[in-house]
Formats: sequence, C-alpha cells, structure tokens
Amino acid sequence: MFDRSVSRALEVDAVSKRFLDRLFPLPFGRDRAAKREIIAVDSVSLVVERGQIYGILGANGSGKSTLIRLISTLLIPDAGRIRVFGHDVVREEMAVKRLINRVSVEAAFFRVLSPMENLLYAARLYGLDARRARKQIIEILERLGLDRDRVHEPLQKMSRGTQQKVAIARALLTSPVLLLLDEPTTGLDPRSKREVQKLILDLRATHDATILLTTHDMEEADRLCDRVAILHRGRIVADAVPSELKRVHGEGPGASLEDVFMRLTGHRLEEDEAEPVG
Repeated sequence: MFDRSVSRALEVDAVSKRFLDRLFPLPFGRDRAAKREIIAVDSVSLVVERGQIYGILGANGSGKSTLIRLISTLLIPDAGRIRVFGHDVVREEMAVKRLINRVSVEAAFFRVLSPMENLLYAARLYGLDARRARKQIIEILERLGLDRDRVHEPLQKMSRGTQQKVAIARALLTSPVLLLLDEPTTGLDPRSKREVQKLILDLRATHDATILLTTHDMEEADRLCDRVAILHRGRIVADAVPSELKRVHGEGPGASLEDVFMRLTGHRLEEDEAEPVG
C-alpha cells in the first residue's frame, strides 16, 4: 500500500550484486569452463526523494541496468537493502511491484499489433477491467501526443520514438508512483528523443510520479534531472545536483556533465565493457 506520508521514494543501502562470467573452456574436453567473478554493483547507496527525477549516469557496463533490475525485483541483492516507499524489495516484493513499473531501452511488443491491442493485452496481464482499460489507454495515449486515429495502426509502422511512448503508456496503466526508465531514449533520432524527454518532464508534473532515469547521455541528464549519481564500474563516484557537480568537479563556468564524468572516471563513455545481464 502506498503511504503518501513517506517522503523517500527509494532508499538503496550498501547494495551489491555479483555475477560469474564464463571465460573459456578448459582443455582435454572437460565439461567445465574457467570463470571469473564480476562485481556489477558494488556497495551502492542512494536516496531518491518523492517527486524527484533522479538520474543514474554511466557508460555501458557501469552497472546501471543491473541496479534497475535490483530495484524492480528482477534480481535479488547479494548484500544490502532496497526500500521503495518504505517497502523492502525482497521481503515485500508484491507490495513493491504494485508501486513501480519499468521501461527499458528495448521494450518488448507484438509489433504486428496496434498500440491499443498491445496495451489491452498488458491490461489483461495486470488484471485490469477491459472496458475501463480501453478508456484509460485512449486518455494516456492522447496525453502522450499519439493521435486517436493512430491507436489502431500496426506498431511496426511507427517510429522508435512513438513506440517508446507506447512503452511508457503501458507502464502508466498501473499508475506507478515510482517509474524506472532504463535508457528510454537510446537509439532514438533527435526529434523522438526530445519528444520522450518532454514526456518525462510532463509525467513528473502531471502524474505525481517519482522517476529514476538511467542514461549515458550527459546532456539529457543535465536537462531532466534534479539530482544525479555517476556510476563507474559498479560504484557511485559522485551524487549531487547537476549544477553542484559542475561547480565542484568542472573546470570553469562552461563545464558540462561530460567534463565532470571524464574527470571523475578518467574514461570516455565508449571505453567500458558490456554489462553482464545476470
């Protein structure tokens, strides 16, 4: 149950997650492989206040997606504790699931079906009343800028930006109070990216939603986020409002978050390895 008196939407306390990564087969035909332990998330702590857009910034392989999966109950932490509006994600999994929804960079759809058909299917999975869901779907899609006459067109004929809006609409069907957006604009053209970014700001203003956004787009984070954490090789190396990060870690008044990232990590975005999927 959502307690509106709780001011902290998300608390992550010293959370770690490790994976075993296969390296290569051992000789002599033995059915084994050499393995190494990868620490995807390493003693991460952060707090997201209700109503914030909180950004987690990092290169591919930094641990962003693993952290999102831990918060959304898809993975179990090896150490530490995560609470969503006071509910423990391990001990109170069902309570947490009722409060959150997640949009990933590659949202899964039946692309030969229309947005309406995809969303009605999702509504059935959520146990929502079909008649009420149909009305709600129309309202959400119109609010997201999708014309009513397009809701019955096949999704495969629509742009990536429009498809991502439908993914966000699906997440909104359950009226989440914490929305987890895992690189929602990656791969979009500039116009679609701007449309989705505007939508994120509108959601915070009109939907009473707290938003956790992972991205490797520093300009996007600077534009959207009230507060950001920089995640590097599984550890948070900075956590502050964007202006404070640039003031403390930048080099001069024209510093960007990209400059801050380079100074704190010593890496360009493309230098990190792919993140393990667990």
